Amino acid sequence: MSELYDAIVIGSGHNGLTCACYLAKAGHKVLVLERRDTIGGAVCTETMFKSEQYPQGFRMDVGSSAHFMIHQTPVIHDLKLADYGLEYIEMDPFMSFPVFGEQKVIHFFRDIERTIESIAQVSAKDAASYRDFIDFWTRINKGVLKTFLVPPTAGNIFMEMAKGQMRDGSMFAKGEQTTGLRRIFASYGQVVNEYFESEPVRTALNWMAAQSGPPPDQIATGDFVGWQAMLHQSGGKRPKGGSGMLTQAMAKMLEAHGGKILSDKPVEKILIHNGKAYGVKTTDGEEFRAKVVVSNAHVQTTMLKMVGPEHLPQNLIHRVKHINVGNGFGMVIRCAVKELPQYTSAPNDPFIHNGLQMLCPDMNYMNRAIGDYIKGNPPEKPAVVAMTFSNIDSTLAPEGTHTLFAWAQWHPYEMQNGVQWDDIREQEAQKIYDVVTDYAPNMKGKLIDWYIQTPLDIERKHGLLRGNVMHVEMSFDQMFMFRPTPEMSAYKTPIQNMYLSSASCHPGGGVFAAAGHNAAHVVLKDLKKIK
Repeated sequence: MSELYDAIVIGSGHNGLTCACYLAKAGHKVLVLERRDTIGGAVCTETMFKSEQYPQGFRMDVGSSAHFMIHQTPVIHDLKLADYGLEYIEMDPFMSFPVFGEQKVIHFFRDIERTIESIAQVSAKDAASYRDFIDFWTRINKGVLKTFLVPPTAGNIFMEMAKGQMRDGSMFAKGEQTTGLRRIFASYGQVVNEYFESEPVRTALNWMAAQSGPPPDQIATGDFVGWQAMLHQSGGKRPKGGSGMLTQAMAKMLEAHGGKILSDKPVEKILIHNGKAYGVKTTDGEEFRAKVVVSNAHVQTTMLKMVGPEHLPQNLIHRVKHINVGNGFGMVIRCAVKELPQYTSAPNDPFIHNGLQMLCPDMNYMNRAIGDYIKGNPPEKPAVVAMTFSNIDSTLAPEGTHTLFAWAQWHPYEMQNGVQWDDIREQEAQKIYDVVTDYAPNMKGKLIDWYIQTPLDIERKHGLLRGNVMHVEMSFDQMFMFRPTPEMSAYKTPIQNMYLSSASCHPGGGVFAAAGHNAAHVVLKDLKKIK
C-alpha cells in the first residue's frame, strides 16, 4: 500500500504552492508533484548564458517578472515567506512612460502626489483629473479586492462589497451612482478617454491596463485601468535574485512544515473510483494516494486529460471544451545586454530603470498592433514593456552587464496562412528588440544573448494552452462566478475530493496567489469532514 497523503497538489506554480503551504501550515501531510525538473511554474528564474567571459551567467525569469497583485493579499505575511529567504525590492516608480519623440517621461510613483507632478509636465488638466480618477477607483476597488479573496458565489461577492461599504464608506459619492456603475461596465479605453485628454497619459494607462489581456474597447473592463489606484497602495516589487525566489521561498516553507515536492513527475491521470478522487498516476506508472487532490494545472488539461471525459457529464465536457482560451497573448525576449537602454526621451533620468518601461508611442500604434493580431499576424510594430531589473538588483547580471526583458503583446498563437512560430521566432524577436532601439539607439549591437519565448514556447514550457499567460481570457463572461465555469467557480469539481487552484479560476492570472489562497481555505474546510 502506497503512502497516504492528506493532499496531493498537481503543479508547483505559485498558486499550487500557496495552496500546499496553507494546507501544510494547518498540519496536513502534503505532496506536490511537478512535471518539469524545476519548480515554480511560470514564477521561475533560471541561470543562463554561462560562458568563459561570464562564468556566473545571468539570472533570467522564464515567466512572470513584476509582482503587483500578491502584495494586496495576506499570503506573504500568512506564510512568513521572509523567514524562508524572500526579500522584495521596491520598484518606484512602478512604471514609466517615455514620450516618444520628446524629451519627456511620465513616472508613476507609488506616491500619488509625485505622480501628479510628473503628469503635469505633459498636461496640467490631466494631472488634476488623475487625482479624481484615483479617488473614484480606490473607493471601488477596496470592495472589489475583498471579493478576490473569497470563493466567487453571488452571495459572497455582494456580502464582501457590502462589508466594504460599511467599513470604508460608500463606493460612490453622492449623486455618482449611475455614472459610477456605467464606468464599471464600460471598456477601459472609454474610461481613459473620459478622464484624460493628452495622448501620452491615455496611451500609458491603456497599455498598462492591456496587460490583463482584453483590448481597450472590450465591454466591462473599466476596472482593468481602475486597478491603477490599487498600485499606488501596494506599489510594485521584485524578489531579490529573480521572480522565482517567491516560489523557492514557498518550497522551503512547505518542506519546513513537513511537505514534500517531487519534480520531473508529470501527472498522467487523476485516480477516480465511484466519482471520488483518491490519488494520481504519473507518466512513469507510479501511483500516489491522498484524501484530496488539488490541480494547479490548466482547467482544460485537468478536466479533459487528467480526469477524462468518462468521469464527467456531457454538458460539463462541452463547457470546458468551449472555455475561451483565446488565440495567444504575447511573447517575450529575455536578453543579456552590455548596458542599460539610454532613452532619448529621458536622458540621464534617475528613475526610469526602477520599474516597467512602457514603450508604445500612441493609441494608433497600439490599435495597429491589435489589428494585426485580429488578422492572424504578429504585429508589424509591437507594443513593448521593457524591464531592466538588474538596475535595482545587482545579483542578476555580471558586473558591467545587465538584463533586459521585453514583453510584447497581441501575438496570435494560431496564425493565418499556416505560418508556424518555430519558423519566425527569431525575426519576431528582432522586431521586439528593434522597438527598444527605436527608443534607446544605444542598444544597437549591445545584445550578448537572448532567450526567446513565443506563444508556442510558453505553451510548451509552462503548459499554458495557446500561450495564454492568464490561462483563459479575462473577459467579463469568464470572471468571478463564471470562471472557469459556473459549477467549478468555487474551486470544487464534480469529482468528490478533487479541487482546482490555478489561474484558470477566480480571480485569474498574474502573480496574485489569490486562487491558491482561496482554494486552500475551501480544501481545509472539507478536510475536517473527511475521515
